[in-house]
Amino acid sequence: MQRKILLLEDDLQLNDTVKQFLEHHQYTVLPAYNGHQAKEILYETEVDLMLLDIKVPHQSGFNLLSEVRQEGNDTPAIFITSLHSVDDVSKGFDVGCDDYIRKPFALKELLVRIEAQLRKRYGSRDNHVDLGNGLNYYPKEFRLTLDGNTIPLKQKEAKLLALLLEHPDQLVTYDKIHAALWEFDEEPSAGSLRTYIKTLRSHLGKDRIETVKNIGYRFVSK
Repeated sequence: MQRKILLLEDDLQLNDTVKQFLEHHQYTVLPAYNGHQAKEILYETEVDLMLLDIKVPHQSGFNLLSEVRQEGNDTPAIFITSLHSVDDVSKGFDVGCDDYIRKPFALKELLVRIEAQLRKRYGSRDNHVDLGNGLNYYPKEFRLTLDGNTIPLKQKEAKLLALLLEHPDQLVTYDKIHAALWEFDEEPSAGSLRTYIKTLRSHLGKDRIETVKNIGYRFVSK
């Protein structure tokens, strides 16, 4: 699955900008605009990283992180804030943050800091599958890159690629694909599946995914 990031930021435009940027890099972003919303997300969903503004309505980022740390939640946390004093930075680390980035910030710098924290917790992104011709697949993140640049994939496209790569040179049946891509209350779509395959072939090369007529697909490793 894609890594899930809680984004607590009350500036609507900045929240949306960061959300779109991270989604482009194959992260699932759960936006919150005040401390109460962020707390509800943390109680309902297990996230992989928290991006927390400090000065937000209802409950500050400081108080929120302090509270969840006391409850035993050790999810990596990065404060994003306009507060610049040494005392504020010190307080942030005292309540349990792992990193700090000051506004205004470059989105690429934010991405670097996020990836550094995820590497510490979940392992190196260097654990990847070399697909040749500059293509690499990162299974822990469901992420495909070309010459180091992320290739945007829809969620079901990423899941389908992961499934095929888990079974190189083996037949993956339609039934198995349907079970992996669609929830139990969703109706599998043959047309959508063909579109996902077409998209993946456009990135990998049309010969890398074989159609086994009326049965399924096979990823060709070489």
